[in-house]
Amino acid sequence: MREYKMRRGEHLEDRVPDMEAFVEEYFGPVTDTEEYEGNDLLVVDEPDNPVFERVVAGRVEYGSKKDKLALHIDERPAEEVIAEGHVDAAEDAVAKKNDFLEEATDRDAKARRDSLKRSVEDDADAPDNV
Repeated sequence: MREYKMRRGEHLEDRVPDMEAFVEEYFGPVTDTEEYEGNDLLVVDEPDNPVFERVVAGRVEYGSKKDKLALHIDERPAEEVIAEGHVDAAEDAVAKKNDFLEEATDRDAKARRDSLKRSVEDDADAPDNV
């Protein structure tokens, strides 16, 4: 499960007031919920896009800190999708995921990548015994 933080000054509940409708708009009907760190995340067992096998997404609350968006997507192997003739669906899958994350977090792919690099660098600088 990967968690995405909001842009400075932004709050997830302001950008996505109805998480279920938001997830359904991008991935398809919500079929279940799944617990993750004390939060119920939404599960789409049969996403609209044939590239995706299963999608888990939702709000992760941290009390005094800002909420984060959690997202995990199980994808089918690219060779299998292309062999079935879903080349356009493969291209659309990348766009759907990026559009979902950008609309929710107000951060484009480059900003999310840079943030991930910084968090990895911060972890590498921390002593092992902390």
